[in-house]
Amino acid sequence: MTIQFKRRLATTVFGAAALASAVAVSHAQDSKPLDKAAVEKIVREYLIANPEVMLEVQDALEAKQSASARESQTKIISENHDSIFNDANDAVYGNPKGDVTIVEFYDYNCGYCKRAMPDMHELIKADPNVRFVLKEFPILGPDSMRTHLVAQAFKRLMPEKYMELHQALMSEPKSSTEESALKIAVSLGADEAKLRELMKSKEVVTSFQNAYTVAQALNISGTPSYIIGNELVPGAVGHDVLSEKIAEQRQLNAQKK
Repeated sequence: MTIQFKRRLATTVFGAAALASAVAVSHAQDSKPLDKAAVEKIVREYLIANPEVMLEVQDALEAKQSASARESQTKIISENHDSIFNDANDAVYGNPKGDVTIVEFYDYNCGYCKRAMPDMHELIKADPNVRFVLKEFPILGPDSMRTHLVAQAFKRLMPEKYMELHQALMSEPKSSTEESALKIAVSLGADEAKLRELMKSKEVVTSFQNAYTVAQALNISGTPSYIIGNELVPGAVGHDVLSEKIAEQRQLNAQKK
């Protein structure tokens, strides 16, 4: 039994129960209430004659659930604004004072993240008022975690070349490891001994904590995931969708002025 079928079945049961209740209440107001068998017969006959009712019930339920989820996301993003948009551990590209910020949660070993990297470059190139925040979110195992530790240590040691490291790691056809990441870092001029020492520091080891905390609150379980304004945009949605979200956010910002 598929998840979608289960959801439809649950919706059908929900709708049938609601209809049965309505029928029972309606007839209870008459001189003689219907018994259980009579109510079930009426409901069954009605649903067979009007099966589209269940689709309407399902659509209404899903719309209500989506609205509730968006409201919850807006509240969480608002409450965690600084840790989402202004975490000192995150790299910022594009216009640091841009009017719209895109936050991307990514993992260096995420294939979708690698394919989505050109989207960031295109957006920044085409729009001089976009601020892009890269939030490291290693979730794909020990190799990912060790790779991100190298990246965070490198950012502290050589911040001016961090984007070069980022691009190199995102361009790797294979999964990155600590050793492969260190090799790239050293090729960019980093001192390996200093990097390894920094990787042990508390500030580097705990640098992902904000990302994990926010992700848990927003139920982010995959990469890439984006936050634009007060909206969570999961998945590698592509350049066009991100551009649309930027335009929508600008409209919202203009309405608030």
